[in-house]
Amino acid sequence: MAQVRVGVAAVVDDGGRWLVLRRRGAHGAGTWGLPGGHQEFGESPERTAVREVAEETGLAVVASARLGFTDDPMPEIGRHYVTLFVACAVTGGRARVAEPDKASELAWLTPDELRARDDLFAPLRRFLDS
Repeated sequence: MAQVRVGVAAVVDDGGRWLVLRRRGAHGAGTWGLPGGHQEFGESPERTAVREVAEETGLAVVASARLGFTDDPMPEIGRHYVTLFVACAVTGGRARVAEPDKASELAWLTPDELRARDDLFAPLRRFLDS
């Protein structure tokens, strides 16, 4: 039986610009999404966000708020996620693509710049539209 998984997306804000990664490999390849990943057993959404940002970008961040969630069925790949969005602030490091098998590039874009794009990862699109 298929299960609903919990994903966490980190909204890393720097002066009104958000850190996004162009996804590679997994579902959503070629689209722009926030750093994030699966919430592990016993881990808070905030801890997941901090861990995933460090793994994917090398940045140290602190989680500051829970911003909401999206419901993300992906029947074309037989998956269903609930994605939790967590606000984060940079405390150290320099942003880089730290997992080139999962992302090909990164950028800092404003929410308005993101809304204007047609190549966003579905959960990010739903979050921006909500």
